[in-house]
Amino acid sequence: MRKKNGHPVSDSFPDKVFNVTITIITFIFIILCAYPLIYVVSASFSDPMDIFAGKVWLLPSSPTLKGYKTVLDYPDVWIGYGNSVFYTVFGTLINVFMTVLAAYPLSRKDLKYRKPIIMLFTFTMLFNAGMIPNYLLVRDLHLLNTRWALLIPGAISVYNMIIVRTFFMSNIPDELLESARLDGCSDFRFLLNIVLPLSGAVIAVITLYYAVGHWNQYFNAVLYLTDKNTYPLQVFLRNILLENSINDLSAGSVANESERTYLNELLKYSLIVVASAPLLAVYPFIQKYFVKGVMIGAVKG
Repeated sequence: MRKKNGHPVSDSFPDKVFNVTITIITFIFIILCAYPLIYVVSASFSDPMDIFAGKVWLLPSSPTLKGYKTVLDYPDVWIGYGNSVFYTVFGTLINVFMTVLAAYPLSRKDLKYRKPIIMLFTFTMLFNAGMIPNYLLVRDLHLLNTRWALLIPGAISVYNMIIVRTFFMSNIPDELLESARLDGCSDFRFLLNIVLPLSGAVIAVITLYYAVGHWNQYFNAVLYLTDKNTYPLQVFLRNILLENSINDLSAGSVANESERTYLNELLKYSLIVVASAPLLAVYPFIQKYFVKGVMIGAVKG
């Protein structure tokens, strides 16, 4: 019910129809987005024969932990988990550090040649050398088959840098810098003690963006890495799901070929849940920061 001049006014019939329609569409959209996730989780806890028989719809059928036990007994999964945690933690630290160092000077109006520098950054968003030149560059830098190949080439995202620069320009007033200078504060100390504490929201936003990107990355790992001990979890997941190496997991669990086929189907769902669980568990608590990040980038350039 709307209000006019402080008095409640009933919605007209077209308004009610519109509200009901939007509610129904939103509800349908939520179901379309949520059901695949619910189905994957339910299937991962279900008996593999019930999955083949199509008995799994919303809740697990004949609940079992056999899929998870088989997956967690596979050593490559733990190698991938450890590597993904390493890349996510250290990669995100490098990303945030480099992004802030680039964004803060570009937010300062007294920086010489600020606009040409920004244009150079923006140019990289429009044009890319391509996969082969990037591979040759990584090779010539002697980064191939090292962990640095996943950390250094993507050390900064121009899009995230622009978000942080926009936040600094919009929320850190010039008068604050002038007052700090009168007290003998250096630029580095101003950034460290004043700007960063006031920029917790945007720092959280880009940290989440970078962390999600590192956790989900697999293409650069496939391109630059050949040592299995350096693979992130997503590469192992890709190999298992797309290259039929899932038989390696089930080979020691069952001897019968038909049972192995059923178990392989169950393992696919279990692997997806194992690889997605950290993000699925954290996302409900960080969703508001993603929304805030979009709004920050939309304020002004």
